[in-house]
Parts: sequence; structure tokens; C-alpha cells
Amino acid sequence: MKRIEAIIPNEKISSISEAFKKAGIGGCTILEAKGRGKGEKPIVESGRGTSRFVSEFSVRAVIVTVVPDSQVENVVSAILDSVSTGSAGDGKIFISPVSDTIDIGTRQRGDEAVI
Repeated sequence: MKRIEAIIPNEKISSISEAFKKAGIGGCTILEAKGRGKGEKPIVESGRGTSRFVSEFSVRAVIVTVVPDSQVENVVSAILDSVSTGSAGDGKIFISPVSDTIDIGTRQRGDEAVI
């Protein structure tokens, strides 16, 4: 099993959700985050009047899913096809091994707990 985490622009959440549904990927968790990639410049925001606010971090979403090894390429393809524009700031994908998974309600373990 693998844990796949994708850090993407916040506005891409709906497109990645649709791509996961089409690819038959069951569950995922979406977390709100702030981050800065290499080479990103601070964002200057203006408030009311003349006040200025400089934000060093951009709003991002972190999509997390755990899938059997056989589905890893399907998930990666779904992410790349729905999010990638070929520009800096599209995000990153991290893939990590998962030694075991337990579904608390059913007490199933391993791939059965994920599928």
C-alpha cells in the first residue's frame, strides 16, 4: 500500500475530486494549508485604504489517499491530468509506503481496509 499526498492550488480541489471519481479512487482527505515553493515571491495584498499586507505563504490544499500498490499510477495520472498546467506552482506529489491499515469500524486490515 502507498500513501499519496498531493499539494495543489486550492482552486483545483473540485477538478481533482472529479478525476478521482472517474478513476474509481475511493476515499481521500483534503486539508487546508499554507505554503511557499522555491522561488515563489511574497504576495502583496491591499486592505481598505492604504494598508498593505505581505503574505509569504500561498493557500494550498493537501489531498491525501492510501491505495493498493496496483492503483498508484492511476492516482498519479488522475492528479497530473487534472492539476498540471506545466507552470511553477502546480504543486508536488509525495508517495510513501504504508506498512498496514486498519478500518476501525470493520476491523479489516491491509488492502481490504482501503478498498
